Amino acid sequence: MKETAKRLLLHKEKTVPILSFPSAGLLGVSVRELISSAEKQAEGMAAIAKRCPVGAALHMMDLSVEAEAFGAKIRVSEHENPTVEKGIIEDIADAAGILVPQVGAGRTGVYAEGVRLAKKKLGDTPVFCGTIGPYSLAGRLFDMTQLMMECFDSPDDVKLLLKKCAAFLTSYIRAFREAGADGVILAEPAAGLLSPSLAEEFSTPFVKEIFDAVNADGFLLCYHNCGASAADMTDSLAGLPADVFHFGNAVDLEKILAAMPSDRIVMGNVDPVLFRRGAPADVRKDVRRVFAACGARENFMISSGCDIPAASLWENIDAYFAEVRACYGAG
Repeated sequence: MKETAKRLLLHKEKTVPILSFPSAGLLGVSVRELISSAEKQAEGMAAIAKRCPVGAALHMMDLSVEAEAFGAKIRVSEHENPTVEKGIIEDIADAAGILVPQVGAGRTGVYAEGVRLAKKKLGDTPVFCGTIGPYSLAGRLFDMTQLMMECFDSPDDVKLLLKKCAAFLTSYIRAFREAGADGVILAEPAAGLLSPSLAEEFSTPFVKEIFDAVNADGFLLCYHNCGASAADMTDSLAGLPADVFHFGNAVDLEKILAAMPSDRIVMGNVDPVLFRRGAPADVRKDVRRVFAACGARENFMISSGCDIPAASLWENIDAYFAEVRACYGAG
């Protein structure tokens, strides 16, 4: 187990939720401003680390930035996470003509610089970058429903698209690592829409290819899947060289913990919707639910089930941290 992972387990009260976009509220800026400025991103990470007892600082978990680098059209608003509006191909056969962009295309250079600046500000606090996974990126470049159908009809074309996605993501994560990132959280939510057998063919091998290429001492590898079928993928996922597995609130986390190797950290899975639409009491209740079910496991750390929305209420986020500390006897 890598030293960073050991340190996380030694201080479980310093939880690591997927918390990045709400920093806009702390800074008094819009999401549009946040995603456009490396300086604002670093300031936001520092503001979260100052306010919240986190075990690591997470850079932007923006699942649009990689697709934008390929040329996809994105939708940006003032208070919501950016999303992909339109991909770059309408026929899977067109995957052959896709050019893999260089890191620096779109906002990827801004994001790598945000990590570099954040690392300077945060000192000893680990800084984790966030990226999308290969199958999830492919769905944004094409069409998610059509991509699933083409897994049956045109598997070779799908795999060619996935290879190009994996090649770019490998370069992107390496750029983050060179900028000083201490780890990566790779989010592959679309794989949770697949059957275990399809995920084993069209997602997991490409994630493994990326992880094998970027793995290094001192660089933590975290795999995130918030799909409902993730609990049935543990045999395949256990073969990934990930140090941490992070799961969403749609899965049976107890089932996953029973199946995953005990030397891997498993994180999850407080309902992220509650941070925006609930009250502090709702968040506290869900923290206690997750802790009661999984807290006794040595390799478990409580976390948000997915990305905490940009427009979340800070009183709810504060309640999460306070309740986690209370559960671990630190509050």
